[in-house]
Amino acid sequence: MTKKSIAKNYAYNLVYQVLILILPLITTPYLSRVLGAEGIGIYSYTYSIVTYFVLFGSLGVALYGQREIAYAQENVTVRKKVFLEIVLFRFLTVFIAIIAYYFGFMRGQQYQIYYKILLLELIAAAFDISWFFQGMEEFKRTVTRNVLVRICSVTLVFLLVKTQEDLAKFTFIYSLADLIGNLSLWLYLPKYIRGVKVTNIHIFQHLPQIVLLFIPQVANQIYKVLDTTMIGNIITDKSEVGFYEQGQKVIRLLLTIVTSLGIVMVPRMASTFASGNKEKMSQYIKASFQFVFFLSFPIMFGIISIAKDFVPLFFGQGYDKVVILINIISPILILMGITNVIGTQYLLPTKRQKEYTISVFVGLIVNFILNYIFIHKWAAIGASIATVLSQLVVDIIQAQYIKKEINIANMLKLSYHYILSATIMFIVCLGVKACINFKVIQFAIQIIADNLEYNVAQLTSIISIVAQVLIGIAVYVGMLILLQDESISICLQKLKKHFDHETLKEKQ
Repeated sequence: MTKKSIAKNYAYNLVYQVLILILPLITTPYLSRVLGAEGIGIYSYTYSIVTYFVLFGSLGVALYGQREIAYAQENVTVRKKVFLEIVLFRFLTVFIAIIAYYFGFMRGQQYQIYYKILLLELIAAAFDISWFFQGMEEFKRTVTRNVLVRICSVTLVFLLVKTQEDLAKFTFIYSLADLIGNLSLWLYLPKYIRGVKVTNIHIFQHLPQIVLLFIPQVANQIYKVLDTTMIGNIITDKSEVGFYEQGQKVIRLLLTIVTSLGIVMVPRMASTFASGNKEKMSQYIKASFQFVFFLSFPIMFGIISIAKDFVPLFFGQGYDKVVILINIISPILILMGITNVIGTQYLLPTKRQKEYTISVFVGLIVNFILNYIFIHKWAAIGASIATVLSQLVVDIIQAQYIKKEINIANMLKLSYHYILSATIMFIVCLGVKACINFKVIQFAIQIIADNLEYNVAQLTSIISIVAQVLIGIAVYVGMLILLQDESISICLQKLKKHFDHETLKEKQ
């Protein structure tokens, strides 16, 4: 495939990843007011519990399956055999997880009704074959299935969830959407495996490699829910879980933009590694580092700048603590971006699961210990600090493992332009925010708000956010142009070629 296909797959995967986050995020301002922090906290806590069973039921199948299908892209017989073996294996493991979940949480628990509904998440996991299409580098398929299903689920939330007593309805709608979304992908499957007979199906031959990938994958997923679970167990007030979950939602959405390239690059790096082209792999890694730095620094500084205006506008009153949490967690955008390049895009495709597993497992242990200490002291704020510090540990360990093959110092030097540009952008954004608070501007906003019959504080926040985002982007891109950054130069050259081509077509 060409580089253009990588860009297309990144775009498709970005849409896919953002979609499964942004549509629930659209409902968040509504749900924050309807369900309240406690309702959000109950859902987040119970969902975190079922997530563990989904993880253990799925094992490391998704990442392993994606990689194995990537190896067999051109061999339809091997492709179908691998697919059937992995699917049957996953059916078995999810079935075992369902039995354990039933006896552990569906009988006599405090939130029994929600645990029963969330059983749908386990069933959905059994039918998830998105890994197959990712291995085939057919990311468009996964995007297509999500669009209609997710839009329908959001529509149902607005139509059916009206009071705090509708938490069960909300849980059911989202869980059913996951199941229908996963089932819909099977409609595309015949095109890729039809017309080929396979024999000698051995579902357990993949077990050793799946287990090797399972440990780091489950550790990564536990990172996402461990904080929520521990806050829920340690702190009696479930509002703390709600505050933490809302802050994480914002950061996860932004993180998706930074790390989506990783999923696209895994099959590409796997096939490049199989061909023995080390030079090409080095080029891909350098480009990935630049991409992560290019996005993560301005996004981090940007969300810190607008958080104070964004949180009350988006989540409603009573969520002031989320501002602090977002500011604390935001460095995870850079740290997770780096580990996505080193771990996901390099260590795993090159079959260095052992090093990747050790780094993630150590990070998980550090996260658990710091969570236990910090949550007792500072609740959700402590969990946020623990998350950042434990991720830093993972980055350091992974960097040590690859220092002989990749010059990490040179990779980090690539961030110079982006740090400088993002810092200038941040200072300008603070200046913009200060200007909006001038009496003259506030007087003008007051007049506009009165004419529109709109809340002055909310209108001020909207104007502040929009102004900071637009001016911030302009300043950031302008700084990179002044610094003659390689990434921005390539983008400008491509834009120039595109417009030149369009102009030529019009003349013809």
